[in-house]
Amino acid sequence: MSDQRQIKLSQLYALIAVADHHSFTEAALELEMSQSAVSNAISALESTLGIVLFSRGRHGADLTPIGENILAHARKIIQLEEQIFKEVNLARSLQVGKVRLSSIRSVATHLLPGIIAQFQQQFSGIAISVVEQFDEESVENDLRKGRADIGFTDDRVSTEFVSWEFLQDEYVVLLPQASHLGTAQLTWEQLTTYPLIVASNEFKSDKLAYAHCEAHCKTIRADYYAKSDSTVVNMVAQGLGAAILPRLAAEPIPASVAVYSLPIPFFRTIRFAAMSSVRLSPQVFTFLEMLKSSLTYSPEREHHKKLTQY
Repeated sequence: MSDQRQIKLSQLYALIAVADHHSFTEAALELEMSQSAVSNAISALESTLGIVLFSRGRHGADLTPIGENILAHARKIIQLEEQIFKEVNLARSLQVGKVRLSSIRSVATHLLPGIIAQFQQQFSGIAISVVEQFDEESVENDLRKGRADIGFTDDRVSTEFVSWEFLQDEYVVLLPQASHLGTAQLTWEQLTTYPLIVASNEFKSDKLAYAHCEAHCKTIRADYYAKSDSTVVNMVAQGLGAAILPRLAAEPIPASVAVYSLPIPFFRTIRFAAMSSVRLSPQVFTFLEMLKSSLTYSPEREHHKKLTQY
């Protein structure tokens, strides 16, 4: 091996320290070495390169013009070494750890399993936990109280959170399949001919959806209430009436139920969020980066494609 391939990192550290301090003595203190060891490292580097790096004098050590050029390269090499160790340490940290998720039920049921499976193909050592909640406020409280790292909700969050829009979920009208409307587009008048089955939950987006309907159809009113979305869907399947639900919450929709868009469409926005004041662990940061890289959803795309493209 030629001399040009025998430069040592310790020599480059000595070069940088002497250049920064203009002093072998100060460089030795910084590097916690003897002054003679620093001097020997510089001499060995100069011998290997066949050039003089420093002009030594009464007022200290100053770089020669070629020394200035070599210093710039030395700094880049040391920066690359530091980057190598950063990436190695990050890789080691991603071999273990945990990510805690809090989510509204529809997202936890239909989206998170696929997302988690994709993540663990790369990071199988990171444990993922999911807590299902039945309203947005519970998801936000899990984040505030440190019970979750990332929350999935369908409401605009306050400034204490940083959030990203994940997808648009359309509110659809569910009718008994035997209805045979005879038209592809549902009208407000047709909707009012059915008893309305309402999910009695605390979702702000549902309240906004019903308000949207009432603004365009004054006679719409609730005839039945049910706690869970699945119960509402099954009541429609039994021919008891119509329901207005986010499509994601209505899944899986039985074959005995027909699906229509509202006469004037309405959407809820699914978001994922984290506390803006909390420093994220490498595991949580990596999970967030994967989520952000998948933000390719739009209302126009088929809903079932949204559920399977992970």
